[in-house]
Amino acid sequence: MSEALPTTLDAWLARLEAAHPVGIELGLARVVEVARRMGLLEGRLAGRVITVAGTNGKGSTVAMLESLARAHGLATATYTSPHLIRYNERLRLDGEEADDALLIAGFEAVEAARLAGGPVSLTYFEVGTLGALWAISRRPCDIAILEVGLGGRLDAVNVIDPDVAVVTTVAQDHAAFLGTDLAQIGREKAGILRPGRPAVLGSTTLPASVRETADELGAPVYALGESFFREGEGEGWGFLGSDAEVAPSGPTSVTALPDPGLPLDNAATALQALRLAGVALDPEACRQALAGVRLPGRMQWWGQWCLDVGHNPHAAAYLAARLRARPCGGRTLALLAMLGDKDAPGVIAALAPAVDGWVTASLDGERARSADELAEHLQGQGESVLHRACSPAAAAAWLAGRLEAEDRVLVCGSFFTVGDVLQWLAGHARPVQTDTDDSSREVAP
Repeated sequence: MSEALPTTLDAWLARLEAAHPVGIELGLARVVEVARRMGLLEGRLAGRVITVAGTNGKGSTVAMLESLARAHGLATATYTSPHLIRYNERLRLDGEEADDALLIAGFEAVEAARLAGGPVSLTYFEVGTLGALWAISRRPCDIAILEVGLGGRLDAVNVIDPDVAVVTTVAQDHAAFLGTDLAQIGREKAGILRPGRPAVLGSTTLPASVRETADELGAPVYALGESFFREGEGEGWGFLGSDAEVAPSGPTSVTALPDPGLPLDNAATALQALRLAGVALDPEACRQALAGVRLPGRMQWWGQWCLDVGHNPHAAAYLAARLRARPCGGRTLALLAMLGDKDAPGVIAALAPAVDGWVTASLDGERARSADELAEHLQGQGESVLHRACSPAAAAAWLAGRLEAEDRVLVCGSFFTVGDVLQWLAGHARPVQTDTDDSSREVAP
């Protein structure tokens, strides 16, 4: 007798977490086989597909792409990972999170295909990705925006051929899986590129291997600072882009753009990718989209608390720069909790110039790192550790009673860290939202 399938989303997620012996297993052979059985490799997933890879900046680029596409009247499907609080965050259809029933139907479709013609073992992420792609394929949309989970070439998302591929940044992260050689990491990220399809390069400091891969494939390159440009800083910045050969109408320019509170290089990258997907940019729609974009966990302010999922030195340096550009009258305290496979010394060194004191917290799970271990790294760099907590929520509770009116707290180090503190804030902190970084807006969880 076959095992009864779960009937709730929580039960499905628990099943998936226990089903595969390892959480991450790079390689496409297993995923491609199940995708073939599901019919996902036949026909088109959507009118246009944009795939986004990179070490940092993927989430903000995807969020701005979605907001821009919707402001132009397009039906959208967006797949991202990981989530902060609810698994449903990973799949959005026309800007709304997928409901439990759709996600469960996707899991059931994957399970049926996985067992047909000989069982295939899949990880939690692989099942989730295939389930999301199945859900997207069942609902016609103008544009599907897919975020790569890890790397690029061997990521489950890469079973789908994009019409436009975006590489945001390349830096060291996930060293256990991608190594520490930036040239090799760049080649892995560039694995999402396709022959003859536009490659949008969203950083001026990408390793040469990314462009070399594009050239080898014959993918036309549109690079920041060469084919498209961000002009100015903050409110009123401008975008000057290039059109694809399929829609030759001259350079695309949009001026007087609002600051979305997210990296402007990523905003320019999103605009260029959307144009290459065949969308004629309407200046007012672009302004509306960037003014209204929301992305929890990225420079998200909740009163005195700033929450960001940054977990590598590259992201930490960006956070420190944004904090220094926005001085406060009191102390800047950091609530730090990180996974064990992340570069804690590098993150601490990048953040330290902007931080006056630290509270460390432990995370759970097979990749966990303890508060004591983080504290040792901090003290080794001469930093002041104020407290060590058993969880991010416990650290937030300890800090909340010790903040002066002019103090602020940076919460960072992991999606798990930010998600835990967001849940704590929702239940304990005064729900008054005032602004998001220096863009005069706030994101509620």
